[in-house]
Amino acid sequence: MYFPQLGSLGSAFMQMMLVVGLGLVFSAFVDRKNVWHRSFLFGIAFLLALRYAWWRATETLAPVGLTLDFAASSALLALELCALVGSLSAFVILSRYRDRSTEADQHAGWWGNEAPRVAILIATYNEELEVLERTIVGAKSLRYQNKEILVLDDGRRDWLQDYCAGQGVRYMRRPDNKGSKAGNINHALERLAEDAEPPEFVAVLDADFVPHRGFVSRSLALFHDPDVGVVQTPQHFFNADPIQHNLNISRSYPDEQRFFFDYMQSSRDAWGITICCGTSSIARYDALMKIGKMPTESVTEDFLLSLKMQEKGYKTVYLNEPLTEGLAPEGLKEYVTQRARWCLGLMQIARSSVGPFAKNNLRLRNRWSVIDSVFYWLPSFVFRIAAITFPLLYWYFNIIVVDARLEDVLIYFGVFYIWVQFAMNLLAPRMVLPLLHDVSQLIAAIPISRAAIVGLLKPKGHPFSVTAKGGDRSRIVIQWRIMAPFAILLALTFIGLCLGIFFDGFAYNDAGDGKWVVLFWTVYNLVVLSITCLACVELPRRERHVADAPERAVFQSGAAAHSVWLVSLTSDTARIRGHAFAPDDRGMLRIEGVGDVESYVIAPTRDGARLQLSPTPEQREALFLRFYADGTAPGVSNVRITAILGDVARRLQFRS
Repeated sequence: MYFPQLGSLGSAFMQMMLVVGLGLVFSAFVDRKNVWHRSFLFGIAFLLALRYAWWRATETLAPVGLTLDFAASSALLALELCALVGSLSAFVILSRYRDRSTEADQHAGWWGNEAPRVAILIATYNEELEVLERTIVGAKSLRYQNKEILVLDDGRRDWLQDYCAGQGVRYMRRPDNKGSKAGNINHALERLAEDAEPPEFVAVLDADFVPHRGFVSRSLALFHDPDVGVVQTPQHFFNADPIQHNLNISRSYPDEQRFFFDYMQSSRDAWGITICCGTSSIARYDALMKIGKMPTESVTEDFLLSLKMQEKGYKTVYLNEPLTEGLAPEGLKEYVTQRARWCLGLMQIARSSVGPFAKNNLRLRNRWSVIDSVFYWLPSFVFRIAAITFPLLYWYFNIIVVDARLEDVLIYFGVFYIWVQFAMNLLAPRMVLPLLHDVSQLIAAIPISRAAIVGLLKPKGHPFSVTAKGGDRSRIVIQWRIMAPFAILLALTFIGLCLGIFFDGFAYNDAGDGKWVVLFWTVYNLVVLSITCLACVELPRRERHVADAPERAVFQSGAAAHSVWLVSLTSDTARIRGHAFAPDDRGMLRIEGVGDVESYVIAPTRDGARLQLSPTPEQREALFLRFYADGTAPGVSNVRITAILGDVARRLQFRS
């Protein structure tokens, strides 16, 4: 479409405004669960992506020849097209959606009067008691009765054995750590097979994941279908991930995994390619034994489990309900290590006996699922690095990386980009904001890219890297090793831009139209790199519960009972408002569902006080259940751009 009376640049803006208008119109009637609506939105995105790819391949390369210009522009195009293939695959997956909550309602209690036996496996290696006890307490408090809780201790710690004895749960350890987490679970499965009554189902919880009370009963409802081998539920987090926390957006922007668990998994389920994610899942015991227990060929044994199940004719299905919540990696180093391990494991799967090109019994869609994951982990992160570094070739060496007019970029890329943003925000409202999404990908792009390449070339012989949880987070820590490449790129980008603008001998002063494209690209990179460096400065943390909300409580001090507002609560502190208190005032704080907790004032405030709590063991467990096992999902559900901007602005004003 062309508007000759406006000129080429005006025509480009008109096309973009037309797409904006169409997006606003569609937003009025699109049903995000309607397959036809989803298919229409992503079908248009698919066509616009192909249109953009054709333009990039035919009109934006440097002239063909044995030159650095052609080599650089061709290399960038190849990386971008590979990343685009991953996007096209995602569009196809997202065109479907399945919600199994109604199915779980209809088949609740399908087993009748005799509930099947469920073994709840809590695998642990080096977690602290503070992390483990809430998971054990939560598992004990499940509404489902016919259960046995097993703590699988690969750390072989006597104090944990004593704690489990006191809690009345079964403790297991093994003589070695062969097979890491999968081997730990397999050892437990072998021991369970020796029991007089082996379980019918096995639930898996990471050491830091607390089940909600209905986790087992709701998940078991989907096993009414004898072909179901695994039921996966989403992972929610009661703390902010490092990017949320370090940018001060934990109250305004969701954690990095929300899009996958809230939207992508439901779409994968509609295609029959749900990924088992380990924790927060339940598997059929007989099916596990039939496939030879948990597979150990990959450090991501959970995804591999889904493929092994499918190969034997069992399905993995997804129940998108908040039934567990756990601890996200608190440190940036742990966050990056975890993502790199996931990437390495996927590449091991791609090279395994259930890889997409191996001789096996997998369906075509399962092979596609693995290929889709490979394209997500490898080219998308490598392209993210290229997008930051390739403009430097232009600024310092005058090498053409994209030879395009600004108006053409707006017509082909701009139109495609705007439509995709509308489609994504209609179906997954503000879950993937461009700038923050780029930062979350870039911050781990280097180790992920390295893991992807190493995993493809040498899939075997890699140790399992445990994600550390807990520990002291009370001070500012700058992750210099993670920040260093981004700080260097930020400096080089800024210097290159200044040289290009102010000195005639550098690239910006050439006569080509492509300089305007690289200019805007460079400015965007400066913003992304600046935020990425800021995210590498880890702020102190304190215990916080996303569901904190003011509620009525009573503080009994001597003979006086004061009605107060309880505005913040942890397992050992509380903040109250509504009455003035003196230092060291002592009494009992009555908390709903917990009881009268012995307390004393540690710091009076203008309208209340901060209290130190001394709960009994029973009250401490009641607090754990209140924080983690009851209520709805933690996290951010209402994303507002203004709130994000305000939180980031306050982060920039932070002073240690």
